[in-house]
Formats: sequence, C-alpha cells, structure tokens
Amino acid sequence: MSEGWLVLLQQAISLLLSFDPDVWSIINVSFTVSFAALLITLIPSMMLGFILAFTNFPGRWIVTNLVQTLQSIPTVVIGLLVYLLLTRNGFMGDLRWLFTQKGMIFGQMLICAPVLIALSQAAFASVDRRAWETSRTLGASWFRAVWTLCRELRGPLLLAIIAAFSRILTEVGCSMMVGGNIMHMTRNIPTAIALETSKGDFAQAIALGLVLLILALILNFTIGTLRGKAMPRSH
Repeated sequence: MSEGWLVLLQQAISLLLSFDPDVWSIINVSFTVSFAALLITLIPSMMLGFILAFTNFPGRWIVTNLVQTLQSIPTVVIGLLVYLLLTRNGFMGDLRWLFTQKGMIFGQMLICAPVLIALSQAAFASVDRRAWETSRTLGASWFRAVWTLCRELRGPLLLAIIAAFSRILTEVGCSMMVGGNIMHMTRNIPTAIALETSKGDFAQAIALGLVLLILALILNFTIGTLRGKAMPRSH
C-alpha cells in the first residue's frame, strides 16, 4: 500500500516538473481567475472597510453585520446566486458569462469582497484615529491621508489580502457551478481535484494538491513573519 502511494507521489511530482500541459493549464486558469478577482475587488473593498471604520452614517451597523454574514455564506450558495443571475433568463443573462472565466471572476469577487471589507475594517479600526485627524489638519488630501494609514497598516492589510486570496483560490462550489469545469477554459485546481479523484486519477489530483500545499506553506510563512514583526520585542 505504501509503495503504491509512493508511486503516485512520484507520478504527481513528475507531472509538475515535466510541465504537463493539462496540469499547468489548470494551474494557470486557477491563478489567473483568482488574481483577477482579487485585483478588481481590492481597492473598492478596502475603501469601504475604511469608511466603515472611520465614519458614522445611518445604517452603518446594518452594512457591518451584512458584511460579516456574507463571510460565512457557503461558496456553493454564492455559486447558485451567480448561476441564477448569469443564466439565459437571469438578470445578467445578456452578458453570456455563464461557463466562462468572466463568470468565475464575478463569483469569486462576491466571495472575496466580504473578507477584504471585514478584515480591512478591523485593521483601520485598530489605528489611532488621531493619526488620521493630524494628517487632515496638516493639510493632507483625503487620498494622501488614507495612503498614509495604509502604509502604517501594511502588515494587517497584507494579511487581509492573503486571507481573501486563500479563500477564493481554494473554493470549489462557486467555480464548479458557474464555470462548468471545462478543460483549458474554466477548470481550476479545486474543481480538477474533485473531478480527477472521482475518476480515480489520483496522480493528477495529488499534483494539484501539492501546488495548494506549497502555496499554503508560503502564505503561512508570510503570515507568521508579518505577525512576528508586528509583535513588540522584549528587552
């Protein structure tokens, strides 16, 4: 049994190192879609997080609670919502994004945004409000003052970005429903792992799993480094 798993692991590593076109096409689709969703969502989400942290307006608590609720919604539910929007008779059916990378990006944006908003709100809320007030008093523009805060909070904000990216890169429910798991088009790492495992092609599934494992190690190392730098040093 152990020899069989060793053979599978060797085959999986061989698929990665030989740049198997099918495996690397899946990896390319996964990272392309997730990076696009993250980049499109990043600035608007962080600006909303800043607004929720620094301003008081009617219904602010409703928006905050809604964002926190959206974080816990299963991705398959978001996939169902996006599917209904993009289907031919749906509200956004004319866009013809169903079973395309654009549709997957749209779905992952809805998954990514609540995480970015909530974590950036928490980061901005942790900063001393006097830093913002001082910047504005000294004549800094609104944009420059926000940029100064972002530089001060680059550690927590980067953690928010990593958390959001991890969530969308590994989600399977929305991608499967909206993308359709079409080879070389919408098949990403999580949907491919699910498919190949059901087919019994464990070598490719393990190869793709190794990619996620390596990424997880890199991200966890980055998070640990950032948290270590953020902790006060004892003398």
